[in-house]
Amino acid sequence: MKVLFAAAELTPLARVGGLAEAAGGLVAELRRTGMDVDVVLPDYGTVELTGQTEYQVRVPDWVGGAWARTGEYPGVGEVTLIDVPGMARPQPYVDAQGEPWPDNDVRFFGFSAALAEIVRTRRPDVVHLNDWHTALTPAFVDRCPATVLTIHTLGYQGITDDRWLGHLRTDAYRFAWFGGTNPVAGAIQMVDRVISVSPSYASEILTPANGAGLHERLVALGDRLVGIRNGIDTAVWNPATDPLIEANYVAEDLSGRAINRKALLSEIGWRHEKLPMIGVIGRLVEQKGIDLLLDIERFLPSLGARLVVLGSGESDLAQALALAATKRPEQVFFLDGYDAGLAHRIFAGTDFIAMPSRFEPCGLAQMQAMLYGSIPIVTAVGGLRDTVIDADVDRRSGTGFVSDTVDAVGMLDAIHRAIRSTRRRSGIQSRGMTADWSWAEPARRHVAVYEAAIADRAKRR
Repeated sequence: MKVLFAAAELTPLARVGGLAEAAGGLVAELRRTGMDVDVVLPDYGTVELTGQTEYQVRVPDWVGGAWARTGEYPGVGEVTLIDVPGMARPQPYVDAQGEPWPDNDVRFFGFSAALAEIVRTRRPDVVHLNDWHTALTPAFVDRCPATVLTIHTLGYQGITDDRWLGHLRTDAYRFAWFGGTNPVAGAIQMVDRVISVSPSYASEILTPANGAGLHERLVALGDRLVGIRNGIDTAVWNPATDPLIEANYVAEDLSGRAINRKALLSEIGWRHEKLPMIGVIGRLVEQKGIDLLLDIERFLPSLGARLVVLGSGESDLAQALALAATKRPEQVFFLDGYDAGLAHRIFAGTDFIAMPSRFEPCGLAQMQAMLYGSIPIVTAVGGLRDTVIDADVDRRSGTGFVSDTVDAVGMLDAIHRAIRSTRRRSGIQSRGMTADWSWAEPARRHVAVYEAAIADRAKRR
């Protein structure tokens, strides 16, 4: 089976959020099993390939031209990068002020048109598209192979004006959306299977409250909508072998965590080693509930806890976190941006990782945290619900602490319960560290979806 896998991000070539980690991990696992995976990404102008070949891609005139280069990238293998006018940017989606590039529709719709030509010439058995950046592709292919769309975050649909409908070659009416163009809405009706990145999120998006306007189209899919939990690339995320942390360790011997904790404290510039540390790693957006943590921040002294935040995103949240770190330098540390090494060291050195998400299609940080022995404190939404078992509800199987409500009160209660868990903490850590969070089982389920999609497409023909 030959799979053409297309996404806007794939770690380590281009990384903004969880999409990159999920795409990179799945591709790596599929290739490890011997599957032929053809990876196609936008060319943001920052990646060097070895042994590359460059060639022009045939696209409609409105795109303004497209060029591709295919070569090898260390640790990934062969990839194809597609450049269309305006694609090369220092950040794929937003400018220096955190505002979306005004021509994102032009850039990614042009990429989809070029991707369609790659599909036509390479003739894969199945095309795996990811999120809105690639979702228009079926509308540019006359006879598209079996196609799968993964929805990583339904909140981002790429909706824009209706002028684009005139540029689509196939089933343009499916993409019409209240006077505009909606790539995800149309793709849902054109592809053979839709994958959501966790079982709970697959159920949540069938409701008006969480379906972002698309719940009726998703309900119509029936069993063609499948929830598959993301995994983690355990070759990268493994405290026993991780070169980015101070000391390696395993679940049977956690002594290395004390060394990592001390190193993290030194890096931050903190003393008082015994105060529990709560890490936060991720995008600073409303979805992630960062504002809830800001509401809780004033209680840190009474809790006897500290907050370590690494992330970037909305400027108002970043400014509020920076102010909190200035007001309480012994309780709050904030680094605006993403530092891969520091992320690993936070997982290895903190006691807890907080994820107060309002919705969370899957989430990766909670699984990464558990592998490193940092106990997750989360809200009961999406993939967080599927991966974290509350240690107060189930004392035999618990792997973290869960707030049943998405608010500051619920999170404060979960944090308080976590801090009080000192005597049980080693058991909670051990269960999280020894669980299988790898891509092995999720990849097998993806292959089954590919096979079903191919069979469905064959029947229709």
